[in-house]
Amino acid sequence: MEDSEIRAALDRHWAASDANDFEEEHRIYREDAVLEYPQSGERIRGRHNIQSSRCAQPNKKRFTVRRILGAADLWITELILTYDGRPSYTVSIMEFRDGQVARETQYFADPFEPGPSRVQWVERMA
Repeated sequence: MEDSEIRAALDRHWAASDANDFEEEHRIYREDAVLEYPQSGERIRGRHNIQSSRCAQPNKKRFTVRRILGAADLWITELILTYDGRPSYTVSIMEFRDGQVARETQYFADPFEPGPSRVQWVERMA
């Protein structure tokens, strides 16, 4: 699969995630895909289980992609995942095999106030 095709699949995936279109969102995954959340120590095996776990979440979610980088079988998406109005800065690392995601690892970080010790060198981002 060409990089442009994977990038288009990722664009569809994140748009579907934002729209709560669970069927389209999970087309990108292999049947035997693995999803890991290292911060909570969770591993979910299989596209069906990944989709079911996301459908069961009661939170209202929004996805804002900041950037997507990658080539060949390794792609990284940096995004803001908002749960019930609270942003979480998120990195998704996807490993592809035969044009579909075989493994995804997601990391989450809460926003925080900048440190006063570096204020003279910092430019605030919107």
